[in-house]
Amino acid sequence: MRSPRTLEIFKMGMISYLDALILQEKLVLSRKSGRIPDTLLSLQHPPTYTLGKRRTDHNLLISQADLEKMGAELHYTQRGGDITFHGPHQAVLYPIVSLREIGLGARKYVERLEQTMIELSSKYRVRASPGKPGETGVWVGDRKIGAIGVRISNGITSHGLAYNVNPDLRYFEHIVPCGIADKEVTSLKREVEEVNVPADEVVQDHLVSCFVEQFEYEDAIWKDGSALRVCDVEA
Repeated sequence: MRSPRTLEIFKMGMISYLDALILQEKLVLSRKSGRIPDTLLSLQHPPTYTLGKRRTDHNLLISQADLEKMGAELHYTQRGGDITFHGPHQAVLYPIVSLREIGLGARKYVERLEQTMIELSSKYRVRASPGKPGETGVWVGDRKIGAIGVRISNGITSHGLAYNVNPDLRYFEHIVPCGIADKEVTSLKREVEEVNVPADEVVQDHLVSCFVEQFEYEDAIWKDGSALRVCDVEA
């Protein structure tokens, strides 16, 4: 009989994008060598714009100088997808998981990430769905509520998903989100305005629970992110 599939979940709170990127890189190496089980980072970022490996700088609509005046950072990454924004009141999940061990290909993996955000939305009576061909992420009608950008290296995932709980949506006005023009970005708070949305941490924990369910982990171990320091993770 096989052992129960285990996921270690680290609640990181607010963490800089660069620190999270370094941490992911170290965790990926540890996962490849089998030193750690599948791992999930649950966190938020300060205001940050990120571009994927296609380097679509033309979808950033303001100068670097203006971006810095706003107090936002810009980072180039090796994930898939186009430009996106991360900021406070946005729930971010970075799974470091072995697709070979869970028996999923890249497309099925992305579909389950989509379903994770769709299921969370349904808990608050918001009907979300995957995007049409060429429209990545998760949508409420023509309004985007969740973004996906992943990297897969030797079957190990990194980067992941970002779900808009109640971020300042004005930040999205300075980009062409995910390279899709003429579409709005929305949030859980905007879609259920007549209902009091719980605190960020509550929604984020619900998102993690949806991930655990979608990926069928039998053993989910929740840990304080303070136990996971960038300098303490073996490379």
